[in-house]
Amino acid sequence: MVSQYVYDLCHAGATVSSELAKNPRDTPEKIIQRLYGSQKPHTPHRQSNSSSDNDDKEDGSRDALQRAYECGQWPRDKPSRLFLRAFADSLACLEENPLAGMVSPPLMGSHGVVPLTIVAPLVSLMHHCANLIRKARKEVFFITCTWKASIAQRLIRDALVDLSKRAGMRGERVMVRIMFDQPGVWHALDSHQPVKSSTYDSKHVQLPFPHEIPNLELEVIGAHTIFLGTLHSKLLIVDGLAAAVMSNNVEDNANVEMLTHLEGPIVASIYDTALITWRKNLKERPSTIGQAQTTDKAVEAGVTRPENLEAGNLEDPHYDSDLKEEMAYANQGYDASEKVSRLEAVNHQLNLPIKTHIEATGPEIADGREMTPYFTTMTSQPVPMALVSRPPYGPLDAGNTYVPQNEAWLSLARNAKRSIFIQTPDLNAESLLKALAEAVKRGVEVTYYVCFGYNDAGEMIPGQGGTNEQAARRLIALLDGDKQALQLLHIYNYVAKDQDHPVHHSFKSRSCHIKLMIADETVGIQGSGNQDTQSWCHSQEVNVMVDSPEVCAQWRWGIEQNQNTRAFGRVSADGVWKDANGIHGQGYSGDPGMVDGLVRGVVGMVKKAMA
Repeated sequence: MVSQYVYDLCHAGATVSSELAKNPRDTPEKIIQRLYGSQKPHTPHRQSNSSSDNDDKEDGSRDALQRAYECGQWPRDKPSRLFLRAFADSLACLEENPLAGMVSPPLMGSHGVVPLTIVAPLVSLMHHCANLIRKARKEVFFITCTWKASIAQRLIRDALVDLSKRAGMRGERVMVRIMFDQPGVWHALDSHQPVKSSTYDSKHVQLPFPHEIPNLELEVIGAHTIFLGTLHSKLLIVDGLAAAVMSNNVEDNANVEMLTHLEGPIVASIYDTALITWRKNLKERPSTIGQAQTTDKAVEAGVTRPENLEAGNLEDPHYDSDLKEEMAYANQGYDASEKVSRLEAVNHQLNLPIKTHIEATGPEIADGREMTPYFTTMTSQPVPMALVSRPPYGPLDAGNTYVPQNEAWLSLARNAKRSIFIQTPDLNAESLLKALAEAVKRGVEVTYYVCFGYNDAGEMIPGQGGTNEQAARRLIALLDGDKQALQLLHIYNYVAKDQDHPVHHSFKSRSCHIKLMIADETVGIQGSGNQDTQSWCHSQEVNVMVDSPEVCAQWRWGIEQNQNTRAFGRVSADGVWKDANGIHGQGYSGDPGMVDGLVRGVVGMVKKAMA
């Protein structure tokens, strides 16, 4: 139930972004204190409040959903019951902290369109970000977790240099704000530390110097909430008109990632989140607040594959004039040509960003099954959306789980009537495991894809949830041998489009970093949040919840089109993947106990830090 206090918060006239627009000399931090009190954006622990429709009497449930409906800015079509239930459960978190969702309450529920979705290797997502950046007219806001010298970083750097040239030709200046996670000793005093321009050429940053971008005003902040409050959000906003919510960092790796390109009023909500995340003074007035609007012709349906396009190398920026051209160019590189088959083309693309290339082991790719990283998810009308995020929480305990992100996930799991689909690197959050067990027991089909061996070293440390295999065993055990329930549970390890088996993450050649949940083929949540203990309890995340059968259907199509997980990744009855001869996949870490897990975890983390 949405309390009167939360209801009033959602109907307040002021937001962080609107107040900053009125008084640009203010800081988001001061505005937050004025609007919502001195409370920092993290809350004490509270038990989950999300419930199923079965827990409510019909009249009470209807009233609760009506109040939730009145707390959002929806399009003409009313949100679905499933969406409103998840939104209501997320809103309840604001009772203790109005900024538990890292967005001003009046902007939490909104609407928009998704002209483009990308499911592809990381660099493909960075190509789209670079295209958006170079077209900016007034302002760029880029927030990520890991920022490393890489092909991905160079694409952003080159886009900024090009943006400066274009702005100079117009006689204008563009404001650019970049923020990434950067833990250090000074963050114990203040979680937000400016990155000085004199360090831009350091091996970890490598941003252009001021003299290289004379027509840009560049500000950079490194943030981290000691100890475990990682800035894990990943988003890009350009001119307040378009936003990208993504799963990837700025680095080179073997991951397949997911990005959604959003337009419409939801962009104003994401911009508000960016300001709250930034917190510090902004050198120049944000000039793009409130400009978000839905485009009528963001992209035409379908993907063309013109014969005269050639796939460039990874660092070729290939700035496209429109979204349709960009989609065609990006997808061309994964298709067959006179020289290579589709399988060879995909193998080549997946090998490009990694040091150790591997051979294709999967079957040839048939007509209609082409890898199609860029695909349209445009709808004829705007659809309901909501931000379901979480703030950073640094303490070493698990005392910050009652947040909109977690409540939205749990609400969808508890209220789904037909199906639940999840793809995530790791799935070991105990609350979710219990909710999934309850779902299959009531007849809901549950399917989830995870990455074989993803961050096993870190997940083995006691308190971090365990490896994916350990978590799968716990979930299976919760079903108590219920045969009907077990038949509805489908667990898979990610298999790349060019492979016929999962490849352990330790080999750094084929991994998946997508974060997606879809319930009843109708409501989807996409963003930066993993289904692991770190994302559930500590990291700052940003996720968008979308209420659209059309978008969800295209997301599921894109997920299946761009990997072989469904065909080759199903785990055995014990939760562990094995080949046709019953042999574990190479790299499988077994089932370490607490002491062994701690030792192996610490050793693994030290190796990672020294890499």
